[in-house]
Amino acid sequence: MENENKKFYFIAIGGIGMSGLAKYLLESGFEVSGSDIKESKYTKKVEALGAKVYIGHDANHIQPDMIIVASTAIREDNPEKVRARELGLPVLHRSDVLKMISEGLGKKEHEIQQFIGFSGTHGKTTTSGLCSYVLEKAGYDPSYCVGGIIPELDTNAKSGNGKFFVAELDESDGTIVKYHTNISVINNLEVDHVDFYKNGFDDLLKTFRTHIDNRTEGGKVIVNKDCNGIKKLIESNSDVKFITFGLESGGVDYSARNLKFNEFGSEFDIYHRTEKIVSIKLTIPGKHNIYNALAVVAALNEEGVDLENVRPHFETFSGMGRRFQKVAEFDGIRIYDDYAHHPTEIKTTLDSARLCNTNRLVAIFQPHRYTRLKGLWNDFRKSFTAVDKLIVVDVYSASEDAIEGVNSKAFVQSFQNEDVTYIGGSMENAARKILPLLKSGDMVITLGAGDVTRIGGELQKLHDDTKAGI
Repeated sequence: MENENKKFYFIAIGGIGMSGLAKYLLESGFEVSGSDIKESKYTKKVEALGAKVYIGHDANHIQPDMIIVASTAIREDNPEKVRARELGLPVLHRSDVLKMISEGLGKKEHEIQQFIGFSGTHGKTTTSGLCSYVLEKAGYDPSYCVGGIIPELDTNAKSGNGKFFVAELDESDGTIVKYHTNISVINNLEVDHVDFYKNGFDDLLKTFRTHIDNRTEGGKVIVNKDCNGIKKLIESNSDVKFITFGLESGGVDYSARNLKFNEFGSEFDIYHRTEKIVSIKLTIPGKHNIYNALAVVAALNEEGVDLENVRPHFETFSGMGRRFQKVAEFDGIRIYDDYAHHPTEIKTTLDSARLCNTNRLVAIFQPHRYTRLKGLWNDFRKSFTAVDKLIVVDVYSASEDAIEGVNSKAFVQSFQNEDVTYIGGSMENAARKILPLLKSGDMVITLGAGDVTRIGGELQKLHDDTKAGI
């Protein structure tokens, strides 16, 4: 599928996923433009590569020869979307573009790559990013589109010329059924997107069955057998030959053994059935990251990659942006930021933090979407057991309408006898009220998929301004 002079226009080009697709297309020689409501580091990155970026949505930006790309978050009354429909232009979901890329958009027939897709409720950004990173550092020149910035590479996408295309596959809106993978890695399965999966886990199982059925001829499915949701997937699809990995389950194809933990990482051996195939050292904390490394090693081994070539680069991977990422430090207070926004992710992140921290652990939580807070209310309440103090800021709506009685203040009021505080208003306002609550020695973690990520920077700025007498 070579460049046929297609012109792509991205509505909300500054989103992490959208900007990655735009970057890939620009590197593949396509003409790209788009709009967003505000300038950001992501809009600047694609501008630097040659994209025309408009700040603000305007129907006049849409021309008759464009292919329009919009995510699920773009409402039907968006003026650019309305104009595109008036002109009879194709309006593609971002998943449609990722599908086109995975099938060779911008490549000649002989250049089409092996498609390794990472999915699951948790860990798909880290596993896809880690896989891309070790292949890149080992000189395999992969292509990739992932849902976060890979810090050492300072990008979330690349159009390479090597054998592999690596991508994060999103199950939140069911679009995962569009892809045809050579290797499909499913990290875990748990109900999350209750707005889409109306019948809960049953709907999720059906979606993943379709995804599995759509793999290429000879395509492989690699799954984490330690996950209860995956066990149900295996039980309900006995005709599928799953390749399994795990730490706790017996009889898996890939296992991590001889685990040794240190303050900010771990060391372990990986076995393929009874044979030790590689020893891995990580400098990112937590048991969940051992699973992430195990998933990547399994995928690469199944693809015939020389594991000794990629092995050294697992140790230099510092995690994905917004995954336990240190963002500020002052007066003996360390502030980390994490994208965790599902109860299991939050509990995993906080339990990992507790392992490497003996002082007070403070969590600043921003619920993401009213539907998720309502649907998983009790699970959220149980996910903060590792913290000494919990601060909850206002819900990040992600364009959802409010639900009566479902808000951060009510959530805080549902706790009893714990040190839980509600702070409303903007992130700047929240930071001003949070700073006096912190003590030297605190480890602070901001949690959520919204703009809570800004609080660490705001706290650092407030501290520095106060010290400078501003």
